Amino acid sequence: MDPRTVPPLKDLPAAEREALLQEALEEVHPAGSRLLEQGGEPAPALYLLLEGQVALLDGEKEVGTLEAGDFFGFPSLLSGEPPAFSVVAKGPVRVLAFPKEAFQKLLVWPQAARFFGQGLAERVRLRAAPDLSLFVPVGRLIRRAPAFIPPGATVEEAARKMRQEGISSLLVEGEPPGILTDRDLRNRVLAEGRPPSTPVGEVMTSPLFSLPAETPIYEALAAMVERGIHHLPLTEGERVVGVVTHTDLLLNQAQSPLLLLRRIERLELERYSLEVASLVEGLFQRGLGGVEIGRVVASLNDALIRRLVKEAEAVLGPPPTAYAFLVFGSEGRREQALLTDQDNALALAEAGHEAYFQALAEHVVGGLIRAGIPECKGGYMATHWRKTLLEWQETFRRWMEAPEPQALLETQIFFDLRKAAGSLSLKPLEDTILEGSRKGVFLYHLAQASLEFRPPLGLFGRVRTEEGFVDLKRHALAPIVALARLYALMAGSLAKGTVERLKAAAEGGTLSQEGAERLEEAFRFFFALRLKHQLRALERGGEVSNRVLWSSLSPGERRKALEGFRAIAEMQESTASRFQLR
Repeated sequence: MDPRTVPPLKDLPAAEREALLQEALEEVHPAGSRLLEQGGEPAPALYLLLEGQVALLDGEKEVGTLEAGDFFGFPSLLSGEPPAFSVVAKGPVRVLAFPKEAFQKLLVWPQAARFFGQGLAERVRLRAAPDLSLFVPVGRLIRRAPAFIPPGATVEEAARKMRQEGISSLLVEGEPPGILTDRDLRNRVLAEGRPPSTPVGEVMTSPLFSLPAETPIYEALAAMVERGIHHLPLTEGERVVGVVTHTDLLLNQAQSPLLLLRRIERLELERYSLEVASLVEGLFQRGLGGVEIGRVVASLNDALIRRLVKEAEAVLGPPPTAYAFLVFGSEGRREQALLTDQDNALALAEAGHEAYFQALAEHVVGGLIRAGIPECKGGYMATHWRKTLLEWQETFRRWMEAPEPQALLETQIFFDLRKAAGSLSLKPLEDTILEGSRKGVFLYHLAQASLEFRPPLGLFGRVRTEEGFVDLKRHALAPIVALARLYALMAGSLAKGTVERLKAAAEGGTLSQEGAERLEEAFRFFFALRLKHQLRALERGGEVSNRVLWSSLSPGERRKALEGFRAIAEMQESTASRFQLR
């Protein structure tokens, strides 16, 4: 077989393709050769099968066969982890081995990145489903009772106790309790030259972040990714009953958000979108809900932003004043799935440091672009939007007091704000938002905005399409997001996510329990449906969009979509009546 005819090599410019082939070495292996070992050393190269067949073995079970023209070794190269399958020659085989450096050059080409992303998703589907569901309580992972140590004990005593008990963390007694981990010993003791006699209380982390033991595994996983922590104490009532680690939650290498989080610090930016798309595919195939996937992906994006901010500060020096790097829109609501464009800004404690923060913004925004997160077409990025906290407060007050169309648009974008990096507290700005949300004129205009996008219902409840397509973002998700924002603010809640806002509105009495539940059910359905069709488009190499072909939906999906559209329409009618909008 001529490798020049094999995708993605055949799609490259001739000069680049020949340069890559010059780096490859041809190898011949006899029948029965184990070219890669499951759980063994990471793949040293990308392999193209030129002649013969190889089996993919999960343990002793054959789960797939590769033939001439197929590649293998790339999942291990992408993750840096041991191979997920053994690769065994069924007969004599001839392969072309591309060194790791050549593979990295190949990934620079979008068609090659897409090709291997699709291939990685296929390998993920071959894996046997894990015995442990993402939906069971995380408390089931507890292996032993927690170990405690007093705050006055020395770090030497703590290290000895960790070694004796074979654990990587200790809970520190006190009110509130704390935690000491092996990373704390490395980073806060050894790296800072502290003596072995240092009291544990000086280097522990406190207060303790914990979750109830009945929390679903996916939620615990998302919380650990969001905070960048490796140990999670679990409680029953007020009592800590155990600690789970990131290792406990690494269910398999190709589908673990925690594994990707661990590698973000050293990951090549150009590979980020490929890895996230593969992760989303894996989580979706395992049955995790679209809203939950969105939270995990947003947490990974936060980690990427923190890395870029850290890099900028390493070059520019310590910040001259406290600041917060803000994210908005779907990222602010933690409702990301496949990557969308940027919405970010900077809030500063004081003015007068333009050069420093312009350079920091350019580094972060440019890094996100390299990572596959394009710049915002409307220009809502930190390179353009940068104000002191006081100026942000004044801007928000102006928007809320005189909400003209452009101000109203910007209010809706910026009201989903969240801090992704930095030390500046946003409480004064949040207080300003709550203060403004009590004003009738602002709520009136916000209610009017929630009616801008209507569900595509025609006569007799039939769905109106545009050339056979329905835009799920414009006609399903956007109106629910707007309604949830309105009624949560009316309830005095600063919740960020749409589901959390609907719950807050129901608890605050601004929405009926039934109305909130119907909108939540519709939001979850439409979010997952959009994600499903975007993943299909990605697999086919097509354009990822928010539109779905109505005729491609199953009867059950069309029924649920109709129910969701009706729930939106009824809530919009109720809102119009409530605010006398006709």
